[in-house]
Amino acid sequence: MTAHKKLKNISEVRRFFHRHEEPIYFISATNFNLLGLDEWAKNFSFISYIDCYDGQHPNVFCPSEQPHAEFESIEDINNYLLQHKEVIDHIAQRGGEPKFIFLMFDEQTEALSKELGAKIWFPPAELRSRLDNKIETVRIGNKAGVPSVPNALSQINDYKHLTEVAAKAKLGDDLVLQSAYGDSGHTTFFIKCEADFAKHADEIIGHGEIKVMKRINCRGAAIEACATKSGTIVGPLMTELVGFGELTPYRGGWCGNEIFANAFSARVRAKARDYTFAFGEQLRKEGYRGYFELDFLIDIKTREIFLGELNPRITGASSMTNHAAFAHADAPLALFHLLEFSGVPFNVDIPELNARWADPQNIDSWCQMVIKHTDDSIDRITRAPETGIWRMDDDGKVTFSRFDYHRRAVRNENEAFFLRILKTGDYRYEGADLGILVTRGRAMTDGFALTERSRKWIDGIRGQYLAEPLTGPVKEEIAAHDFKFL
Repeated sequence: MTAHKKLKNISEVRRFFHRHEEPIYFISATNFNLLGLDEWAKNFSFISYIDCYDGQHPNVFCPSEQPHAEFESIEDINNYLLQHKEVIDHIAQRGGEPKFIFLMFDEQTEALSKELGAKIWFPPAELRSRLDNKIETVRIGNKAGVPSVPNALSQINDYKHLTEVAAKAKLGDDLVLQSAYGDSGHTTFFIKCEADFAKHADEIIGHGEIKVMKRINCRGAAIEACATKSGTIVGPLMTELVGFGELTPYRGGWCGNEIFANAFSARVRAKARDYTFAFGEQLRKEGYRGYFELDFLIDIKTREIFLGELNPRITGASSMTNHAAFAHADAPLALFHLLEFSGVPFNVDIPELNARWADPQNIDSWCQMVIKHTDDSIDRITRAPETGIWRMDDDGKVTFSRFDYHRRAVRNENEAFFLRILKTGDYRYEGADLGILVTRGRAMTDGFALTERSRKWIDGIRGQYLAEPLTGPVKEEIAAHDFKFL
């Protein structure tokens, strides 16, 4: 690598990436998580399994479909892509020393990347896996002085054992259980009686340590950050959309975010930022660096803030963080992740940057809603809406306005950017991601209920999908697709 002088300010960071010569690829099911980052870094592009744009995005490469085993994870998708001849040829033709960014990856991904002569710009999969353990998150939080909801960490043998564990920790009898790994919508269990436990016993017993928490009446919040050699850069606190039946079939399942200037009180926002900075500094001691996200739980009654979970990666909320007004004024948080792994020395004033990003005047209002198929049914899509800008008229009717791959092309709250995931010919099954809707303004009321406008947008987009029923046994054919693409 050519020696670079130390970058001393945001202007020099921006200039460095505008002149970046080596190719950087974000490889995943879609480009949603880092949407728009290609416009900040020269030679940054996407390799995606799903073509959300029907070939119209200039920096998204989607290879043709080849026979493969059923995917059971995003890691499987990435490993398939890295072995696809068209992908291998595409990377070779562009030349240079390729750098790979992934949403999710494993040891096989690392080996395949090495075969292609590429470097992964993320900490090793083994470290990420260890930190992704929800039990380990509690322990790291304790080291950093970031409290979790009152809890006990224990293997659970049966319901009687669970009550004993809860009683010893004084957690009461209304409990929330989380297993070490997995999406919260699938691996969070609400247990108030033995019948509740029986429904999930197979997912609890024999799965190692379980996080047993006192149930609190809370609101979810998310915050993203980047642990760098100069310190931890912290983004704004976002609200979370969780468990709305209009969007997801999963109780407790994430289904979107809002970003706006006065999300929660100033005290809560400041505490969340302080906790995130402290957690990031502890992650650096654990050997982790780069992008991460923390979920917080805010007790409605006491306004206390608790650590929920850690995502040591880019996340579904990243598109919100990286498109906010402060990101356009300075640089997207994800650009600092790239900078951290570039090997280029820098000494940006982190405290000054964090203070500026905390200023409400630097945050504009946006929301995103992840629309899943919520019915317990399986069918095949015969018509799907296009990716682009959609418009809602005064009567609530939603119609396609124009193609675009820039979410900031949304001009007002009567327009929305829809990123289509499932297309014509795909299966539609319970929990499948239909697409993501992004618009200006808020998705929820101050009471954390969906606004009437949000409901109209959801109904309007759902109404663009048509499907035909399937006959014969089909569940086995798509069972392996029960995982998040985002």
